[in-house]
Order: sequence, then structure tokens, then C-alpha cells
Amino acid sequence: MPSQPTKQDARSKLLDAALTVIRTKGYAATSVDELCAAAGVTKGAFFHHFKSKEALGVAAADYWSEMTSGLFAGAPYHDHADPLDRILAYVAFRKELLQGGVPDFTCLVGTMVQETYETTPAIRDACDRSISSHAATLEADIEAAFRDRGLTPDWTAKSLALHTQAVLQGAFILAKAKGGAEVAAESVDHLTRYLKLLFTPKMA
Repeated sequence: MPSQPTKQDARSKLLDAALTVIRTKGYAATSVDELCAAAGVTKGAFFHHFKSKEALGVAAADYWSEMTSGLFAGAPYHDHADPLDRILAYVAFRKELLQGGVPDFTCLVGTMVQETYETTPAIRDACDRSISSHAATLEADIEAAFRDRGLTPDWTAKSLALHTQAVLQGAFILAKAKGGAEVAAESVDHLTRYLKLLFTPKMA
């Protein structure tokens, strides 16, 4: 007879289940019973770790940040010497991740915040932390890229970093609407073109 999962195992299984089920069905349409079934744990185990579905949503957003931070920290786009090349390679890496079905490549926190931004502030804030903290990882390269090219833009590195995420999240919405990754990939290509133009020094 297989051993029963430990408390930590149950919590991790519930969080892993949340990443899959919520990206497939959305936060509102996902029930505690479905999460428990997907995780293979009891409802008692759920409420041992999370006092409510909302608490699970906040924890899932934080878990998503932890999981994706490791993925991006080890990604090859960091290896480029030129900061603009790193930025463009980052965008190319995001395009490479558009694999599988729509739930496989879309963003958990982007999905949840669209549903909860007005009704569940704790989840909204957790999603904001996740998106904003990831965007912040691009700021140093953006600043270095326009400094290296002698540019003095009237925008900030932070605003451009957030804009990259706006394009990516919008691309995910289009993928959901169209039922596939092709339209999202085209949006990412447009982002690449925009960035190249943005960092091209103006002729005197």
C-alpha cells in the first residue's frame, strides 16, 4: 500500500494542481473539490494547508513566481555580452516557450488577475507582485542598452519592462481567443521589431 503523502507533499501537490487546473479553467471555475481531485489529496488536507480558496490563489501566485524565477534565471539569454542582445534574446526565449496547448504556455497570474482584480484584492496584489518582479529583472539591461547607444529617452526602463509584460499577457489573451499559439508568436515578433526600432539611434 503506498504511503500517505506528508503534509508538505500535499501542499506541493495542491499548488502544482492549481497551476494546471486554473490555467485550464480559470480561477472562478476551479473548485476546491477539483483541486483536491487533481492533486490526489483529501479536502481535509486542503483546508489543513489553506484556510480558503482565496488563500490557495495567493499561495499559487507566489509559487508560480518561485517556479518561473528559476526558469528565467537559468535561461541562455543572459549569456549575451550586449544588453540589447540580452533583451532581444529574452523575447525570443518567451516565444520559444509557446509550446503545447494554450493552458501549457499561458500565465497563471495573468489568468487569475483578469478575474480577481476587483473582487479579490489579495490575489490581485499577489499577481501584481509576480508580474512586476519579473519585469524588474529586465530593467538593468534596458538601462544599459540605451546608455550604450547614447540615448536619452523620455521613458523609464521600468515602464518599458512593464510594457514587455503587457504585450506578452495580451498575446496570451489572443491565444485563448484564437485557440492556439500562432497569434501569440506574431505578437512577440512585433515586440521584437518595436524594441529594435526603439533602440536605434536617431540620425543627426
